Amino acid sequence: METIYLCIVIFLLCLAVFDLFVGVSNDAVNFLQSAVGARVASFRTILIIASVGVMLGAVMSSGMMDVARHGIMMPAHYSFHEVMTIMLAVMVTDIIVLDAFNTLGMPTSTTVSLVFELLGGTAMLALLKVMGDPTLEYADLLNSDKALQVIIAIFVSVAISFVIGMVVMWLSRIVFTFHYSKHSRYSIAIFGGIAFTALSYFIFMKGMGKSPYLPENLRDYIEEHTNWLLLCTFLVSTVAMQALHLLRVNIFKFTVLMGTFGLAMAFAGNDLVNFIGVPLAGLDSYQDFTAHAHGETIDTFMMSSLMESATTTPLYLILAGLVMIFAMATSKKAQHVIQTSVDLSRQDEGDEMFGSSRAARAIVRCSLNLIEGGKRLFPAGLRRWVGTRFNTNEVELQDDKAAFDVVRAAINLVIASMLITFGTNHQLPLSTTYVTFMVAMGTSLADRAWSRESAVFRVTGVLSVIGGWFITAGVAFIACALVCLAMWFGGVIVQCGFMALVVFLLYRSNRQYKAKSAKAKQEDDTFRLMMRTRDPELVWEMLRSHVRDTQSTVCKYIMEQYNAIVEAFATQNVRALRLSQKSMRRELDLLKKYRRQEMLGLRRSPMDLAIERNTWFHVGINSDQQYVYTLRRMLAPIKEHVDNNFNPLPKAYETEYEPIHRRVNELMRATYEQISTGQYANYRATLAEADGCKDDLSLVRKEHLNRMQKSHGTKMIQVDLVYLNLLQETQQLLSVMRHQLRAAKKFMEEGQGQLQSLGD
Repeated sequence: METIYLCIVIFLLCLAVFDLFVGVSNDAVNFLQSAVGARVASFRTILIIASVGVMLGAVMSSGMMDVARHGIMMPAHYSFHEVMTIMLAVMVTDIIVLDAFNTLGMPTSTTVSLVFELLGGTAMLALLKVMGDPTLEYADLLNSDKALQVIIAIFVSVAISFVIGMVVMWLSRIVFTFHYSKHSRYSIAIFGGIAFTALSYFIFMKGMGKSPYLPENLRDYIEEHTNWLLLCTFLVSTVAMQALHLLRVNIFKFTVLMGTFGLAMAFAGNDLVNFIGVPLAGLDSYQDFTAHAHGETIDTFMMSSLMESATTTPLYLILAGLVMIFAMATSKKAQHVIQTSVDLSRQDEGDEMFGSSRAARAIVRCSLNLIEGGKRLFPAGLRRWVGTRFNTNEVELQDDKAAFDVVRAAINLVIASMLITFGTNHQLPLSTTYVTFMVAMGTSLADRAWSRESAVFRVTGVLSVIGGWFITAGVAFIACALVCLAMWFGGVIVQCGFMALVVFLLYRSNRQYKAKSAKAKQEDDTFRLMMRTRDPELVWEMLRSHVRDTQSTVCKYIMEQYNAIVEAFATQNVRALRLSQKSMRRELDLLKKYRRQEMLGLRRSPMDLAIERNTWFHVGINSDQQYVYTLRRMLAPIKEHVDNNFNPLPKAYETEYEPIHRRVNELMRATYEQISTGQYANYRATLAEADGCKDDLSLVRKEHLNRMQKSHGTKMIQVDLVYLNLLQETQQLLSVMRHQLRAAKKFMEEGQGQLQSLGD
């Protein structure tokens, strides 16, 4: 029996390594976003500073391990078998939940999932124990007070992070403006002193100051003289910052780098428990059982040892820190996550990750009304003065690739570091992902990065993240409770089955991510480069390339779907029709994304060209969408007909339509080749051929109508009507194709005025 549990412990430790790598790659790298987004230093320099912070935070994080040991459960009332069942259920559920949310593309958090998985597994096993032993009290088995404290701290941190970030950013911008180098002669010293003192307090005095590796007398001195040390730190740092400023050292850059160190340290200290806390608790349980069982069984040996504070071996913490550093430095996924976070909080506009929602639109509308009403409470002169402090045209960026300035980056890091480290020192496992995210959103709002054109998308993003967080909590709780129940009654067989499932999910998730990343990179490279380019002429050339790729891809996609629908109608293949229906729903969402991207590119292009080609730009976009709408109108009656097992398409109709089907394919292929290559030598011939095909279709329609009128029975009326709809929509498909080809040529051609194009 001990061998089985040894295997479980080894499995838990392997999952811990995987969790460390995936956790850092997935969401924990948020502490890099501010420094990378403001481009205060090279990525290598930022990574080195963050690595030092991660290593120190990991080494001093043992206090947080108590959350996994006795923060939720009361292990003194649980046997070795029960504790190991909970630990295994938590780790298995964590992998399953994270994999499910990643597959669905929904936001999640390792902190939230861990806390609620522990709560769910413990609650289920506690319920079983109470039902089996009436002498036990539920409160004796579940640390409800601590659990409630942790849950409240997590949820409250969202609102607090947003509000504090917004208020501090607004005040900072009033002082420094976007032209911060002009307004930081004296105020920069005070700002630097406050920032350095705050970070020093939470990093050194509260972080390192409580480390068990410091001498006890030094820890006591820091505890007794905290206020005096803070005052001295503020005075010395303020003078030092002023001196550095006079030496032309950018204090904001220094603050950003120090804040990166602080937040990296806070992350490692706070989130390390999410990855190794449960496996190490399982290891301690196994070691305690093998050393002190003395003949007791796995069901009778109680885990009172877990009630003691964790004394994690430094070697484990160091190894965990090294894995986290390795993940930061090598993971392509980590770099993608950093870029996503930077894009979401950028100063200028770009492609919005989230669409529009009714709730977001209502919030934005109400906020605008409140702002308009609140303006009347303040004198016009004061409003104008405040407006001058928020002149975004004066923004000072490090280079053209920076997403925001160093002032916002400094505020993001200082506030997030303070909040996370505060939670760590009170043994509250706050979600690093959501604290940093909400601080960034609050500072973005205060910085007026949320324009009227982007506010609804940003609000939708915030609501989606928070909503995903709530869903994560509920799903993690229920899933772990059910997994724990299955393991309890299923025994070793079910436990091995779940471990095999985890291995399979890890393998599948890795393959899916690589495929998805390659596709996303191919789709977004042109757009990202277009958003980073400041030269309107270069933006125009990249926009033309983006539009060409979009339209040619859509043309090829429509040709494939058209063939699939016609063939499925002839062969009565309802599965193919259902796949086409799902595919076109996804295609419409993708076209909306491309439309937003290309509209942003058009706004960044030279004004004369944007005005000149505006008509053909929108004709092309509308044609792409009309393609899909036409196929959906073609598909709907065909799918209903085939799905209901009505009369199949007569062979005579199929033979009649075959020449039209072939000609449509040739025309679509010619359109695709001309748009994709930019060679329109056969442009007029293609349009003429399309007109001829439409005329032939009209003749076939008339013949079919005559055939229906001459028919004396109603046996074939259903398939006749569906076939008639196919002919009508094929005509419409050719009309859309002509519009797309014409719009593509007029938009792409050089030196052609819009008025001349319209008259062509």
